[in-house]
Amino acid sequence: MWIIILLLMLVGCLSGFFLFKKNTLAVSQEPYLGIRKLSIIIPARNEECNLPHLLDSLKSQTFQPFEIIVVDDFSDDRTKEIAESYGVKVITGRSLPQGWTGKNWAVWNGYLHASGDVFAFLDADIRLAPNALASLMKARERSKGVISVVPFHHTEKLYEKLALIMNMLGIFAFTSVFEKKNPKKGLYGSCILALREDYEKINGHESVKSEVLDDLFLGSKFIEAGVAVTNFIGYGLVSFRMYPQGIRSEIEGFSKGAVLSTSTLSLWTIVPIAIWVVGLIVSETVFIFANTSWAVPLLIGYFMYMFQLFYFIKYVGVFGIMLPVLHIVGSLFFIVIMIYSLYQVVVLGHVRWKGRHIRVGGKRGR
Repeated sequence: MWIIILLLMLVGCLSGFFLFKKNTLAVSQEPYLGIRKLSIIIPARNEECNLPHLLDSLKSQTFQPFEIIVVDDFSDDRTKEIAESYGVKVITGRSLPQGWTGKNWAVWNGYLHASGDVFAFLDADIRLAPNALASLMKARERSKGVISVVPFHHTEKLYEKLALIMNMLGIFAFTSVFEKKNPKKGLYGSCILALREDYEKINGHESVKSEVLDDLFLGSKFIEAGVAVTNFIGYGLVSFRMYPQGIRSEIEGFSKGAVLSTSTLSLWTIVPIAIWVVGLIVSETVFIFANTSWAVPLLIGYFMYMFQLFYFIKYVGVFGIMLPVLHIVGSLFFIVIMIYSLYQVVVLGHVRWKGRHIRVGGKRGR
């Protein structure tokens, strides 16, 4: 029996290596010399902690954008005041119409005020290396379509590091070789670059106005329109600090899409991810079966996953030493997130995010 368990964990680890593609952005040391004008559109709701980091990083770019637009999405903190202090264009959000979700409406209003012929949709928690925009512009031109980036996760507090397994699964989903030909292939919403003509071809965020996970469904709209979708890892160029406001926002953020996001994945991606997760959790039962004959094979599996995580996180985020060693803690957090997400989707019929209740299927809650 222990041989079967060991094989399961080994196959799980191998599934992780098979899924993980180091599709990092090529770092551009040369300035971008193209003639296209870049409009940065930043939807911001209560982002006074994050916004200064992004706006400072935009000021230090080797390639300066044509314009920066911050859409204040009914913030009740200093988001608008901070944006105005940087001299960028600030748009005050308009009342949310029926059938729209908040972020989609904010991004759409940013687009309506944009003058560039390339759009970069950036979440307020993004941080960019000085040559990031030049590298992104060149990557978009090489891809001949729309691109998105899974940012490197910069963490500081212990609760932020609990996202280790969640971040790993996100990398697997967006870099899986099986997603290359998936007609439902999604984009990663924190950092998206698209030509105006491509964006308008699909009617932009209006085409996904009711979706909680606008980025995933936006990707499929581009593919339907014949526009290529390419996802990268942001290691070295694009990073973010996701939830500095506290563990409550972290739980809300991950749980709003944990279950729904699986609906767009190819079955060929879901199966190896499931095998990886099962092998991981099985290895962590070593703490339960420590005094049995299964202890040794389980411990071998536990260490296999630990070393694999140390290898992966170099490209994924800052998680310290303790979380990869005690990866059972990250797995328990993942299980809690999945249960809570399932409860919101199936029982409540809505998810909660930044003070709003968003109905699954698009109708706004309270």
